Amino acid sequence: MKCFYAASTELHDPVFRLSAGVVAQNAEQAERAHLLLAGLAKLGFATEEPAADVPRDILEKVHTQRFLQFMETAWDEWQTLPNAGKEVVPNVHALNKVKTYPSHILGKAGWHLGDTSAPIGEHSWEAALAGAATAYAAAQAVLQGADAAYGLCRPPGHHSSADVAAGHCIVNNTATAVETLRTKNRKVAVLDIDVHHGNGTQDIFYERGDVLTISIHATPEDYYPFFVGYANEAGAGAGEGFNVNMPLARSTSDDGWCDTIATALDRIAEFAPDALVVALGLDAHENDPLKGLQVTFDGFTRAGSMIAGAGLPTVLIQEGGYLSPDLSTSLTAFLSGYTGRK
Repeated sequence: MKCFYAASTELHDPVFRLSAGVVAQNAEQAERAHLLLAGLAKLGFATEEPAADVPRDILEKVHTQRFLQFMETAWDEWQTLPNAGKEVVPNVHALNKVKTYPSHILGKAGWHLGDTSAPIGEHSWEAALAGAATAYAAAQAVLQGADAAYGLCRPPGHHSSADVAAGHCIVNNTATAVETLRTKNRKVAVLDIDVHHGNGTQDIFYERGDVLTISIHATPEDYYPFFVGYANEAGAGAGEGFNVNMPLARSTSDDGWCDTIATALDRIAEFAPDALVVALGLDAHENDPLKGLQVTFDGFTRAGSMIAGAGLPTVLIQEGGYLSPDLSTSLTAFLSGYTGRK
């Protein structure tokens, strides 16, 4: 299995986060990549640098031109403000039903950044493009005949919609992989097993019938992203029936989680896609600092084996999984199940 990683993604190492009214250290630190690389090394997997940038037309299938332009210019424009901070962090949001796109950087930040967990630093856009290039490289490897490929993407992406970044995410790497595969494949399925609902991915494909999107996550009743991720969200228009949410109680451990994955794989088999993208969050682990579910290493190994058993050309895109000594082992556990390597 080919594995891809761009060292330049470490240029994004955000500081700011607001949690329960307290300014705290951002959870999406560059150190995450080192822990994940250590997990790959345990199984003898080396990584390759992406050979090419993501073509602009792929990015424009995932995100609006306005969003891309904002991300390209936001930090420089932010620095023109008096006493500007080192990161772009919104202090107002576009919540009204009737609204007009603003010209001021403070307004644009509130339009395109959905919360305070995705601050934009001086090199964040460069890093996000490198992360998207990692997803693109993994998808290209599968298009060129690999059974599977893994993209160690940072920052993660599944909370970013076409026009809004949030939840530690900037470019939606999972959707980037989907659109790359769609250059040759008629139908693609997404299986998101991150502990958080893949709300950005859902939003991008919600009215599409050529992309089946399934998210297995901790119930949003008392967990991020709170407002979406419920079982009644089934798609709209041409996409009706092609969005599936499987929220789980926060107490769910291996058996309940793996049983739900089995149900999701049955739905994917019914859809009969040409390829599969797995949004591989590892934050469902019982010791992840974000405390969403209670999955053990054995659960990850079982999940990897089950997903491999679907027999589909598969792109594994790294999403969440945060700073914990167990992060490396969680990745090793999943990939040992997926590949059979010990």
